[in-house]
Amino acid sequence: MSDSRFNRREFLHTSLTAASALVLGTGALLTARGSTAARRTAVDQVTLGKTGIRLSRLGMGTGSSSGQVQRALGREAFNSLVKYAYDQGITYFDCSQTYQTFDWLGEAIKGLPREKLFIQSKIPGQPEKILDVIDHHRKIFDTDYIDTMLIHCMIKDGWTDQWKRIMDGFDAAKEKGWIRSKGVSCHSLPALRGATATPWAEVHLVRVNPQGRRIDGEEESIWNDKVHDVAPVVKEIKAMKARGRGIIGMKIIGNGEFVDAEDREKSIRFAMSMPELDAVVIGFKNRGEVDEAIRRINSALAEG
Repeated sequence: MSDSRFNRREFLHTSLTAASALVLGTGALLTARGSTAARRTAVDQVTLGKTGIRLSRLGMGTGSSSGQVQRALGREAFNSLVKYAYDQGITYFDCSQTYQTFDWLGEAIKGLPREKLFIQSKIPGQPEKILDVIDHHRKIFDTDYIDTMLIHCMIKDGWTDQWKRIMDGFDAAKEKGWIRSKGVSCHSLPALRGATATPWAEVHLVRVNPQGRRIDGEEESIWNDKVHDVAPVVKEIKAMKARGRGIIGMKIIGNGEFVDAEDREKSIRFAMSMPELDAVVIGFKNRGEVDEAIRRINSALAEG
């Protein structure tokens, strides 16, 4: 009796599949299946350049105004926000030694599966004992390794010569397994061009938005209020991608200055239209901002 029911179900399934192919055509069925499989979202796990490392397309930044914004939440609320972001599918968390959240992130990610997380951190300046500093990052986050360690905030042309000792230290840390990949964040076009040119860099954190707010210009200055043309930045991003680098976009919300929803929508759509960007990072201060970013990115990807 059970064999009879099984055969009948199998017959009906085969007949329906065949009928669907006749009505829609085999190509239509494959296209429909393919489009469903290819649907992209904000929380997809993507590969960072040629590093082989996986991270969520959208990352949570913890350094808005050097982390003052997140620090003002209080530790409990900050921890809750990190856990909320993770529950929504965000596995990429961005920090820096210069952020006021630097000594908070380790507790915030405690209990989350380390193998599913992508932790990015940054080191400013040229510390004398660079390996000790990198080791301190591991200890502060209570982890054996940092997924990507960046030289932070380069502004000068020729920085690769000036920072060679630090770059060598990063290489040594990678050999030890303390970091999985290495790279740089820049705050000027001269520094950005140098980052593109050096074969040392594996990962780039690049300021980019179509409004040109808080992105790299020719001035060798960390911050300025000028609006810059985004085209030179996009040119470097394309050159980086041609070299197989991992590229993450930052300042998508203009350092928090895009208070109008139209500006946020425009910038997110611009970023999602760039196949060169593997991921983007946005600083959040509440759950609503997390939800909005995911919703806008999903919409942009669905319509792109």
